Amino acid sequence: MSIRQYRPRSNNRRSLSGKKSLVLNSIFIAAIALQISYPLVHGNILTSVTIATVYCAAATMLLHSYFSYGARFAISFLLLTFGYALAVEIIGSKTGWPFGSYRYDHSLGTAIAGVPILVPFAWMMLAYPLLLAARKVGKSWVFLYGGIGLMAWDLFLDPQMVRAHRWIWTFHGRATPFEPTIPLSNSAGWLLAGMGLMALLHWALPKDRRKYGPSSAIPNLFLAWTLFSGIIGNIFFFHEPGVALMGGLFLGLLLLPYFFELRFGRPDSF
Repeated sequence: MSIRQYRPRSNNRRSLSGKKSLVLNSIFIAAIALQISYPLVHGNILTSVTIATVYCAAATMLLHSYFSYGARFAISFLLLTFGYALAVEIIGSKTGWPFGSYRYDHSLGTAIAGVPILVPFAWMMLAYPLLLAARKVGKSWVFLYGGIGLMAWDLFLDPQMVRAHRWIWTFHGRATPFEPTIPLSNSAGWLLAGMGLMALLHWALPKDRRKYGPSSAIPNLFLAWTLFSGIIGNIFFFHEPGVALMGGLFLGLLLLPYFFELRFGRPDSF
């Protein structure tokens, strides 16, 4: 028995024009720069950085999806993700299901039924690259791969936002490991909600890319950056090694087969 591995064939698709590439790359770099500045600022500046980071990252993913898959994909992705995330968050904040009992702070800006409109855009910035990764790795298990990915990302996100008082939990049951202010039900809720979103997106969105457009470098880099910054930030800036361990373990193990396949391709046979 043997395994023969190969390097993926080079991407022969035509690239974007210089102007489009400049716009896409500039917004992406701005999103990363804002995230880097996050632990270095405080007060109102921190609030502005938080909001700008989400919108820049979401705009990057929406623009990349438009250049890669076309207007139908980008508009559908925007409407489906925004509508789904808003509905889930409204239900969650009003009923305590599926995440647990929580409420948002007013500092996140304009809200609908108590949910800041910023929040669905935060879902978008990870849902898109995770969908691409899940379609490459998961095949028939896109919903599960993507759902676990969103849950793993939230292991980094929630402690950071709770620490900044962007939302507050009220609970008396079991807490998330290494994070006593967040209920364990939150991770279960993210897994359930994430699987639902990924199933919906995988079913509704086209799978074929245009013959021209950007490579997958930006969504791939954003996934890698999310993992790297989550670990480094929690260890050296937020002094939360337990959060770094939990988030890094779940997200790292999830992304490992994806980046392995990108680098070496799939085994031909066993």
